[in-house]
Amino acid sequence: MIPAEARLARLRGRALPRNHNARTIAALAANPGCARRALLDAAATDKEKIAAHAGYPAPFGQSQFAISRGNAFEAQLKENGAAQLLTLLRGHLGLPIEEAHYTDLNDVGGNTGNEVRHVCTRQRLAAVDERAGTMFDHPLLRLDVGGRHAYLEPDLIAFQLHGKYHVVEIKSFPVIDGQADPAKVAAAAIQSAVYVLALRDLLGGDPGRVHDETILVCPENFASKPVATSIDVRKQLTVLTRQLARIARIEDLLAACPEDLTFDLDPDENQVPRRPPASLRAAIAAVAANYAPECLSTCELCYLCRDEADGTTGALGKQVRADLGGLEYTRQALGLARGAVPGPETEEIAIQLLRAAQLREQILGEAV
Repeated sequence: MIPAEARLARLRGRALPRNHNARTIAALAANPGCARRALLDAAATDKEKIAAHAGYPAPFGQSQFAISRGNAFEAQLKENGAAQLLTLLRGHLGLPIEEAHYTDLNDVGGNTGNEVRHVCTRQRLAAVDERAGTMFDHPLLRLDVGGRHAYLEPDLIAFQLHGKYHVVEIKSFPVIDGQADPAKVAAAAIQSAVYVLALRDLLGGDPGRVHDETILVCPENFASKPVATSIDVRKQLTVLTRQLARIARIEDLLAACPEDLTFDLDPDENQVPRRPPASLRAAIAAVAANYAPECLSTCELCYLCRDEADGTTGALGKQVRADLGGLEYTRQALGLARGAVPGPETEEIAIQLLRAAQLREQILGEAV
């Protein structure tokens, strides 16, 4: 039997690996039943390029302007030992003036390897003197996803009083008159919750060591002045923990796939894919998907999977799929609603659908 690492490398092909981050883990946890997403992420594939070559490009990722603006805002906050950020956190958390120590964990004696940085992060965070207020920049955390380790790097972890940590997330979207885009705040909250889970795992699973309120730092009113807001992520932590536990182990997913399966685009010397799109689509179709409309905002393969799911009850949403339990296709539901003879396994839902159709006709008739 081919080892799992070798099979994952074969799935990825010659493309450079794209490792997990907080966004991908949050997206995967939002749909833990999708074997396709779990396998492609475990293989560190570039889903955006795969989707585009298969003929289903999706508008994912930030613009270069947004990336540059975010990098500039973060660099501004961390200048001179994160002096501006320290001032902001002092006021927000009520830190004493003497709490001013700053540690950068981005490089460990010239070694940038994940294992070394993770061990160093664990040692520094676990051994810190709780009387010294400390800010840790670029710590490297780790989280188990489908039986494999995913390395994560939050913007910052601020060490507060009494040995309790706060995860600090720096975002470049603005807070205007005290309000920010709700969708962007929700995305930041779920990503922060991923970091909280990983940090608690680093510190031995003790929830008391990491605060369940994270700190979101954004520019205020389109200016460069930062503002800090606390976000309670207890709900997100509960959902993430439950969903991550439901993700199948990668070895089990690999066992259900052909050993010669690959998503390699077969690039030429100019990195132009030579693989026929139809061949790539066939390879993708060999792994089961679990499409839902929510995938449109979280997954690069959303348009391809939506096209595959056309005519299924799942394409109408998770709630519809649950309400029509046992019916895979919408034509089955419509047939039963119009009086088709049900089988033994669909008799109960058939009665409900027929009654719903009768009520609809009655209401429409009265409206006319």
